[in-house]
Amino acid sequence: MEKNRELFEQTPIPRAVAAMAIPTILSMIVTMVYNIADTFFIGQTGNALMVSAVSLTSPIFTIFTALGNLFGIGGSTAISRFMGNGKGERAKNFSSFCFYSVIVLGIIMGGGILIGMNFVLKLMGVDETNYLFAKEYLSVIAMGCPFILFAGAFGSIVRSEGAAKAAMAGNMIGTVLNIVLDPIMIQCMGLGATGAAVATVLGNIGASVYYLVYIKVSKTHISIRPKDFRIRETAGQVFSIGILTALNSLLSTLATILLNRTMVNYGTDSVAAMGIAIKVNTMVIFVAVGLCNGIQPLLAYNYGSGNRKRLMGVFRFTAIAAVAIGTILTVSLYAVREPLIRAFMNNDAIVGYGAKMFGILQMSCPIVGLMFLGTSALQAFGKGMPSLLLSVCRQGLVFIPMLYLFDHLWGLYGAVFAQPMADFVTVILSITICLTIMHRMNQEEKAVK
Repeated sequence: MEKNRELFEQTPIPRAVAAMAIPTILSMIVTMVYNIADTFFIGQTGNALMVSAVSLTSPIFTIFTALGNLFGIGGSTAISRFMGNGKGERAKNFSSFCFYSVIVLGIIMGGGILIGMNFVLKLMGVDETNYLFAKEYLSVIAMGCPFILFAGAFGSIVRSEGAAKAAMAGNMIGTVLNIVLDPIMIQCMGLGATGAAVATVLGNIGASVYYLVYIKVSKTHISIRPKDFRIRETAGQVFSIGILTALNSLLSTLATILLNRTMVNYGTDSVAAMGIAIKVNTMVIFVAVGLCNGIQPLLAYNYGSGNRKRLMGVFRFTAIAAVAIGTILTVSLYAVREPLIRAFMNNDAIVGYGAKMFGILQMSCPIVGLMFLGTSALQAFGKGMPSLLLSVCRQGLVFIPMLYLFDHLWGLYGAVFAQPMADFVTVILSITICLTIMHRMNQEEKAVK
């Protein structure tokens, strides 16, 4: 713990950012591979109906991730702030609350989806052509919901006290299991969509077991003991921040559902191509999210300790890094977009659609990291409403009207363009809000002096 405190307080900013961000970026890359694996190996079957079925039901997995993040991000920012205030023991109350909450919620959510399966599939835009594939996939995913929520939440909880490498290891275990099991179950055993879902759930079980062992054997403030469970002292702080991250993911899910339903109007190939293009585009998005999530404990700790100079230094350095990394990745991936799409599915029509869709989605990627940095910073400061505004704008207030307007005006590719356009608007808003709040913080600090 003393080593982690030195990292938060004294380590030079570039090295501190690297120490926290690199393992988190690697974790996000692992998560990206984890998310891509099912689509990739199912694509190798050459069955566009199966690919479209998994693409249409993928928002449910995003909802599970959102609920995990509700407790993971909400709990982790509270833990980091209390550590900055010298009250690290409170971490046991927050981590125990998050543990039991995700388990109970996972059971309720999984059971609810199994009971209302037909309604859920219809809501996702599934039709009779891919119904059986979608039902097989989603049934298994629903049964694994408690493990998906726990693994997602406790990656952030473990990272909150500076153990970024341990958090990365949990992600690595889950992803390696998924990647190894996918081809065995999908192709060798011929289980198709069911095999992909089983591999996903087993990967999350593996990550969950790792985090439980880590908590048991490490010297940590993290606890899952019932005696440390508190609701009154923890729930409000967890939800006030975590709900913002969850809402962002839920709005993203809604946006994906609406986008998929729009793509359905242009045929199965368009749905499959868009699903693949979105997966490939996450290569940039997930790195940006990993960078900004990784430095969030640094921001929260220094905000809690009142070290405004270090806080601002971390923010500025991360902003520069986000734009530089985003630009390099965007240019590199755009150059090989067609081979990337073809690697998922060797179908000329799908490659043609997918390459154009991917190029449009990439338009905002060089600067999209600034939006995630703004959201992470506002959450670290405990600024709930501004963070909520950013979340609602990107996938709700801005994206949804643009989706229908651009689809009406320019058809298929107009609908795709709605996402980068929404990103541009939200980046401008994010920079404006963050600079305003930080200026106010500096003014308050000068007034105190």
